[in-house]
Amino acid sequence: MMISFKGAQFPKEVILFAVFFYVRYTVSYRDLEEILAERGVQVDHATLNRWVTKYSPLIAANARRRKAPTHRSWRMDETYIQVKGDWVYLYRAVDKFGKTLDFMLSKRRNKPAATKFFARALEVNGLPRKIVIDRSGANTAGMNAVNRMLKSFGCPIPIEMVRIKYLNNMVEQDHRTIKKRIRPMLGFKSFASASATLEGIEVANMIRKGQMTPGLCPFAQFAALAA
Repeated sequence: MMISFKGAQFPKEVILFAVFFYVRYTVSYRDLEEILAERGVQVDHATLNRWVTKYSPLIAANARRRKAPTHRSWRMDETYIQVKGDWVYLYRAVDKFGKTLDFMLSKRRNKPAATKFFARALEVNGLPRKIVIDRSGANTAGMNAVNRMLKSFGCPIPIEMVRIKYLNNMVEQDHRTIKKRIRPMLGFKSFASASATLEGIEVANMIRKGQMTPGLCPFAQFAALAA
């Protein structure tokens, strides 16, 4: 899906550079405002925030569908993110080699949230052979619900569910890259802003892992996702 920049007061390349720089590197919006000003681009931090919130989810949607094929053995886990002083949950899945499969911010950690995440990951990535999860009752219930849905659609073999904690080290380690980027942000002001920003951070992480177009510079890969 081509992303439209119609009506924007700045060139597409400037907007994409600002969004990429923010989600990839440990800078604040005011830092980024200063960096751009030194390059002759006068844009305030509030506008930068609007760009990240508007364009990151659109780029992430393209990244989900354009990424390189992944392995059919998955690792799924969730981690905590602070929004307006409250804890919410970032559901994430990677394959056995650490390649990103999908991600979703949720206000709840329960069966409906887990079911929604599993279903969305399957829609984008196809059927895995097995999914390694923790011993969370919500995740187990969500996985069982997905297998029941698959059976009703005529899928004869359920997805194997493995609940062994040490096998999930891959995704737990991958959480650290995301946490490292958001730690200087000192919490998000709204759920919508948190979700959008995290989607951009996840895309930058996928590019770092070589899941897009190896050979191009990271920014060129990011910009290509808007075309």
